[in-house]
Amino acid sequence: MAYNESMVVVNGSQVSCIGHDWEDIPDFLGAKYGEVARRLDLSFNQLRSLKGLKAFSQLEELIVDNNLLGNDLRLPRLPRLHTLMLNKNQISFFELCFSALLEHLVEVTPALEYLSLLGNEACPNQLVSMDKDEDDYQRYRYFVLHKLTNLKFLDTRKVTQSERSEAEARGAFMKVVKPKNDQDTASDLRSESTVTSYTPLPRGSKDARNHKGVFTKCRYVYYGKHSEGNRFIRNDQL
Repeated sequence: MAYNESMVVVNGSQVSCIGHDWEDIPDFLGAKYGEVARRLDLSFNQLRSLKGLKAFSQLEELIVDNNLLGNDLRLPRLPRLHTLMLNKNQISFFELCFSALLEHLVEVTPALEYLSLLGNEACPNQLVSMDKDEDDYQRYRYFVLHKLTNLKFLDTRKVTQSERSEAEARGAFMKVVKPKNDQDTASDLRSESTVTSYTPLPRGSKDARNHKGVFTKCRYVYYGKHSEGNRFIRNDQL
């Protein structure tokens, strides 16, 4: 794929390359901007890996919304990175893989305080799936906070002290589980064949000079129609 340096927008220490359908990070980007960039926005591309970030050792904010990044995502060590936006990618809650990804972030981003995974399967809520509810989302938060103990903000919410305590005590055992019957399975198959363009995220501009990652407040309203009682399941009960 041909890369054009005119696609890059630079504003001081902020570097943006938005909406160019890049499948990987070109070498020239790190060579030219790796030492100066503190904020890098690569949203609205087709990235499946971030191997080209090795040159960005001084990076503090990384925004890679609306790409194709999955649980196999690996980053170079970024000791100053405090904000990571991974909204609308392909990260799932397959437990072992998701757990490995979080442990990887602990290792390579020791300063990470702000993380957003909205719009990924791993982040369950009724905004993206009517089968999920506030309890599912809260269990996901406990699981993430059990791994990433330094987070101050996860998705749309500030991390509270009570969440930290619960995550420390029981976060390792939190799983998003919903028993399925034949009707659920048939419904899932129909859902998989239907592509939706809906997103819980604000309609962000692809204008490289205007696009911003978003942290905001969100209120979940759950009416109980999908309730199946207590869904806290420990590993020794499986």
